[in-house]
Amino acid sequence: MRSTTPSGREIKAPPTTYGGQAVIEGVMIRGRKTIGLACRLPDGDIYRYRESLSSPLQRSRIARAPFVRGIVVLWESLDYGLRMLMRSADVQLQGAHEGLGKGGNALVLGVALVAALGLFIGVPYLATSLVRDAAPSSLALNVAEGLLRLVLLVGYLVAISFMPDVRRVFAYHGAEHMTIHAFEHGDPLTPERIEPYPTAHPRCGTAFLLFVVFVSIVVFAFIPRVNPIADLVVRLLLVLPVASISYEVLRFGAAHERNPLMRILVAPGLLLQRITTRRPDSRMIEVAVASLEEALAGDREAEAAA
Repeated sequence: MRSTTPSGREIKAPPTTYGGQAVIEGVMIRGRKTIGLACRLPDGDIYRYRESLSSPLQRSRIARAPFVRGIVVLWESLDYGLRMLMRSADVQLQGAHEGLGKGGNALVLGVALVAALGLFIGVPYLATSLVRDAAPSSLALNVAEGLLRLVLLVGYLVAISFMPDVRRVFAYHGAEHMTIHAFEHGDPLTPERIEPYPTAHPRCGTAFLLFVVFVSIVVFAFIPRVNPIADLVVRLLLVLPVASISYEVLRFGAAHERNPLMRILVAPGLLLQRITTRRPDSRMIEVAVASLEEALAGDREAEAAA
């Protein structure tokens, strides 16, 4: 399967290899060995950047093993995603401030993780604990906890979708998905050929979050409640296994998306992306293409040097 860039260069398109995320006025694409970034500058030009991807997935069979690779990919996505997000913010300010540095990025990432765990793990547990005496069983209480977690996730996404700046990020999110679709189908990477594609993609991080919630409902449902401290510790310890299982389910579903059963499996994630993606304009698609081109160019250079 092959695609061509706007300059006419032919490129191979391995499925499920490339993906990314939206950043501020731009898109980050992760390739096999390269991170590509492109952002629309205030003056209208496109800022391009790429760096080599240093990943245990390239060096260790253990890191690539099922149910381990998901944890590695999740951590790297958070790490690279935050760094490229901060770089995109700096680009918009034309370098008017110093970056946070590696330590600062780690601090921001740590705070964000704690806040997310508190909101989506702590709040549902504590809220359902308030009605523990009225629940017929711990199973019913745990299922109610999972459903509340789902409501919080959807509610949070809906709430932030009304913010104008977030809506622009969601439009770049759509541009990233549409560009990846065109790439995987071997179409030329031009706005005209990319625009017909949908903004939803089965490998999206939004779909991953939804799988995490569904898997957590199943896993947590049969865990007996002992006391708040023990219960919360158990839930925190199970976050990584739940994320790992969710990654494998998402990966399998994306690789077999033509299967009717798999279509049913990925359908909720595609539906949720109606909130987290917007139709982009052609200028946003140009930025997404530029980011993919950077990732592809870096991968070609890495392969030539190997």
